[in-house]
Amino acid sequence: MTWAVGSSGEVARVNVPKVALSTISVYPENTATGFATAARLGYDGVEVMVTNDPVSQSIDALRRLSDGLGLPILAVHAPCLFWLNLQRVWGADPWLKLVKARQAADELGAKVVVVHPPFVWQTKYAAEFVAGLKRMQDETDVRFAVENMYPWRTPRNRIVRERGVEAYAPGWDPTEQEYPHFTLDLSHTATSRTDTLAMLERMGTRLAHLHLADGSGSNADEHLVPGRGNQPCAQILGLLGRNNFDGNVVLEVNTRRAVDQEGRDADLHEALLYARRHLAGAAEPPAGDAALTSSNDEVDQAVG
Repeated sequence: MTWAVGSSGEVARVNVPKVALSTISVYPENTATGFATAARLGYDGVEVMVTNDPVSQSIDALRRLSDGLGLPILAVHAPCLFWLNLQRVWGADPWLKLVKARQAADELGAKVVVVHPPFVWQTKYAAEFVAGLKRMQDETDVRFAVENMYPWRTPRNRIVRERGVEAYAPGWDPTEQEYPHFTLDLSHTATSRTDTLAMLERMGTRLAHLHLADGSGSNADEHLVPGRGNQPCAQILGLLGRNNFDGNVVLEVNTRRAVDQEGRDADLHEALLYARRHLAGAAEPPAGDAALTSSNDEVDQAVG
C-alpha cells in the first residue's frame, strides 16, 4: 500500500481517529487512575493494559469504570510485559491469555487486542504463533494486532550494545510475518532504529492500531511525549488523518518521572493536543484545551 501524502483536502476525510490513553501511561498508579486521568483530560477512551492490578483483569470492574465515567474501552493489551513480570497473569499458558483478552474485548466493546510476539524462550508458543493467531483471528471480529518490538541491548557488551540480541520469535519485526493486523509503536521504532515510514508502508492496510509515543534512538524503550524525540510522529499522524485510518491512536507515554499528578497531567494533556492537532492537519485549528472536570470521587463511585 502507498499512503497518500498530498496536502490536506486532496483526500476526502471521512473520520478522524479516536485518541485514547493507555492505562500503563500512569504507572506506577493503578488502572482506575488511568481511567480517571483519561476522563479528566478529555481523551476519547482508554486502552486497558492487563497487569497485576486486579481491576485490569476483571471485566466487571472495567465495565463499572467505563460506564461510570462514560469512557469507552477501545483496546485491550494482553499481559505480556517482561519488565512487569506478567508471566502468570491470567495463567501461565500464553494462548489462554489471548483467549481471555479476546473475551474481555468482546464483552467490553473493544475492537483490538494488542499482542507482543513470543519471547525466544517460549519455543512451542513461538513455533505455533503465526498459524495459531491466524486461526484465532478467523474466529472473531476483534483484531489481534501484533506489535513491533526491538532488539535487546545492554551497555555491558559492545557487540550487544551495537547490534542487540533477538529476544522475540519469530522476530521483533512483525512485518516479516503474515499477521492479519499490526500495532505500530513509535517508541519501539526508535529503540530498534527502524525506518518508521518504511515500516508503516509495509504494514499497509493491516495497520489496526497506533501506539503514539516518541524516542531518541537510545537503547532504552523511552516512550517520550510525542514531539520530544526523533520519530516522525507528526508525519505519521498526518498520514493517518488523510488516509481515513479506521483504527485508534493510543498514547502510551512514560510519566514515571513526573513528581506529582499535576506534572503527569501536563505531559498527557500535551500529548493529547499534539495527537489531535496533527491528525486534523496543519490547515485546521488545534483542539482547544480539554476541560479538567472528572474527579477521583467519580472513579470511586464507578468502581464501587
